[in-house]
Order: sequence, then C-alpha cells, then structure tokens
Amino acid sequence: MKLVKLFVLISLTFIIITGYHNYLHQKNQTVKSNLATSKCKVIKHELGKSCIPLQPQRIIALDETSMEALLALDLKPIAATQPNITGSIIPKLGKKAEGIVSLGKDSQPNIEKMVQLNPDLILGFFISAEQYKIFSQIAPTFTLDYVQFGWKDAFLRIAETTGKTEKAQKLLEEYQQRVEKIRTVVNDNLTEKTVSISRFYASNNFTEFRTRYSFPGSIITEVGIPLPEIQNQLTTNENQPLVSVSLERIDLINADILFIVLDPGAEENFQKFENSPLWQNLKAVKSQKIYTVDSSYWIFGNILSANAILDDLFTYLVKAP
Repeated sequence: MKLVKLFVLISLTFIIITGYHNYLHQKNQTVKSNLATSKCKVIKHELGKSCIPLQPQRIIALDETSMEALLALDLKPIAATQPNITGSIIPKLGKKAEGIVSLGKDSQPNIEKMVQLNPDLILGFFISAEQYKIFSQIAPTFTLDYVQFGWKDAFLRIAETTGKTEKAQKLLEEYQQRVEKIRTVVNDNLTEKTVSISRFYASNNFTEFRTRYSFPGSIITEVGIPLPEIQNQLTTNENQPLVSVSLERIDLINADILFIVLDPGAEENFQKFENSPLWQNLKAVKSQKIYTVDSSYWIFGNILSANAILDDLFTYLVKAP
C-alpha cells in the first residue's frame, strides 16, 4: 500500500513539474512572439500583408532595381538576383555593391542559397503568387509592381517600408535639382531637338524605341527634350513602354539625337542596322549625334540608374561640343 501511495505521489509530482515546465515554455514563446511582433510593422502589398522588421539587417533583393533602391537608402542587401537579358548594374556601382551574393537570374533565383543566408526580409518587384508562398516561408516578403515611369513612387514605397522615407525624399530632391540644371541647358541650347532611345537585343533581329512611359523615356521627357512626335502617336496607353521596330521601319526612330542601348552580345544585331543604307538616312547619323549606352541602367532602374542616365545626358548633351 505504501508503495502505491509513493508511486502516486511521484507521478503527481512529475505531472506538476512537467505541466509547469510546459507553461513556462509556452509563456516564453508567447513573449518572444509578442516581442517579435512589436519589432515589426504590418505592411499591405499586392499579395497580402507582411510583418516587416523595423530595422531589417539581412535583406534579399529579388531584382537589381530594388537592389539599387536599397543601396541608395544605405540598406545594402546581402544577396540579389541578376537580370535575365540586360547587363548587370553591379560593375558600374563599384564598391557600393561589393560583397552582394548572386542568387542567379531573376527568373530562377537559388532558393537553397536564400534559405542558407537566413534573411530577415525578402523584397522585389513582380513576385508571383507561387513565389510568394515559397519566399514568405523563408522570411517576411514584400512585393510591389514596377511601373517604369513611376519609379519615384516605387522608391518612396520601398523607403516607407524600410523606415527610410526622409533619406529617400532628400535623394529625390537632389535628383530634381540635377534635372533642373540640365533642363536649363536644354532650353538654352537644344530647342526643337528630339531624342530617340533604341534598344538592341542579342537574340532578336529587330530594335525598338522606348516611349515616354518607359524608364529612360520618362527621364528624357523630364529634362525637357521631346521624343519624336510619331513615337508619341504610336503610344496609346501608359502600359506601353516600348514599340518594336523592324529595319524596314527604321524611320520610326529618326531623331536629332539617338541613344543606342546595347544588351550584352547585341553588337552583331546592331551592326546589321548600321550597315543598311536606311540607317544612313537618319538625322542623328548624318549629324553624328549617336551615343551608345549600357542597358544595365538605361532600360530598367531606380534612383541610382536615373542619376547615371543624367550623367550620360550631361556628358553627351551638355559637355559635348
């Protein structure tokens, strides 16, 4: 009988101790959960809502456009993907982008490497619903659409999400001051001149012109240089950043000044156009106002790319004889 009582007493003691331990564990987890919640803010986005860290330290950028926005805000991402077709802006950024781990191409980021890097925030444009389900299991994930001519709004949204609004506003003010300086020169020296932006691909036997709704087109328009009127007539809505152009319709890119944007390996395709008699009839060709620029920052981008384009405009349109 004594043995039975002793067994019951031991069992009750074990149950009490175990229950108390579980209670402490659950309480500790609740505290941790509440603490984590208090250190993040809920942000709504196109695919739902995410609790974003107030001071993210290990950010993964799923495209170079969001990567450069983060770099401008002094939030260096630990990793980023690289463009599928255009050149990478990383070499142009120099030390600013040193040490950023490559996750492969935009279309197929290395998920295993993403997990190993243990990020506290994943950020990018055009994340699909399927990708979001995967990425949000790794870390809080934030996505937004990329409207090319609305790059400033995207920059401010990223800044707001990461607590860097004041920094972003200052950078945009500085950018606007640069725009006004170039605009003054344009108004004084380049009245009634037009600019065309033509991109050449490595694998396609055609070119295109970038419209006023494209990233570079919006910047050209902002500094006060108009695009050819025929291009504006062919642009029917804001969702049309480009129009494809065959060699036979090369007249569609005819302008006083022509910027040729080359993708990596596009030189051969560009040469086919250059060798055509139709090419020799272009106004910019006759006046030698053709400038070759890099697709890594002339096609898509944000604040750093926009400033790099302003650098080119200053070099070719202001300083050039």
